[in-house]
Amino acid sequence: MSLLYLREICRKMRSIKQTELEPLVRRANQIKTEVTQGGRKPCKDVIDVSWGDKHRGGVQPLTFVRQVLAACLYPQLAHSYKLPDDVRQRVQSLLGACDGGSVGSYTPTGGISYIQCSVSNFISRRDGGVPSSPENIFMTSGSQRSIMQVLKMLADFHNQASLPTGVLTAVPTYSSFKMMLQTLGATVVPYYLDEEQGWAMEVEELRRALQASKGICNTVALYVINPGNPTGHVQSRKCIEEVFRFAAEERLFLMADEVYQESVFGEGSEFVSYKKVLSEMGPPLSHTVELASFHSASKGFMGE
Repeated sequence: MSLLYLREICRKMRSIKQTELEPLVRRANQIKTEVTQGGRKPCKDVIDVSWGDKHRGGVQPLTFVRQVLAACLYPQLAHSYKLPDDVRQRVQSLLGACDGGSVGSYTPTGGISYIQCSVSNFISRRDGGVPSSPENIFMTSGSQRSIMQVLKMLADFHNQASLPTGVLTAVPTYSSFKMMLQTLGATVVPYYLDEEQGWAMEVEELRRALQASKGICNTVALYVINPGNPTGHVQSRKCIEEVFRFAAEERLFLMADEVYQESVFGEGSEFVSYKKVLSEMGPPLSHTVELASFHSASKGFMGE
């Protein structure tokens, strides 16, 4: 992807997002000004959480993470006993995995092998021992970048079709995903979550939406967010199994956005990954359904 193309995508996304969030941002700034000037309000401050930016909201970063980052960028710190032993050990392991012992060295496209293995081990522990291969881990600068790359791959692969590429997309969903589809010339195929059932996802609604897209676009993928954004709904294992059967039947590429997996607090709610469910369903589904799952350090307790 050329730098010029990336700049054009970023320009379009900033333009759209500013338009959608402008009334909210304007009103928040107005309230802040009124509070600062002594206006009578039922609050003393306004915290903007519309971007999901934890640090902007006042959450302090983890000291361990910042110490490791600092010492990786300035290795002399790793020899200082002002840093805890566990920090220095982590830094030595990470720098030892970098060519030339420097984070400035070039890395494979998917990421440093040592870190791929670390992520793979995390996924296996999360999923109760279900195997995870480091070769299937691809790291980027954030989940949004990963999603964009997968969408572009799908759009490019199907661009020979007479109809635009379509992606089944939940309503409601967050605005950035729709913006990404628009910038790639793809089509949003909306499926509606059931508000009366706590914003649950229903396979029959997926069927309706897919059927409605016939003749309008070439629907090749299904995008799901679990836990949901902005709904917060956590899907059950039964629901996920039904989604996989639907995807297999309709030969859809499945994109599972799971960045909020560490933010499940509802009583009786439990996060189960799409990868875990697919693996445990076994063949033929586990050998035929194509799945890309996404996670990020920017959510959950990390907030980076």
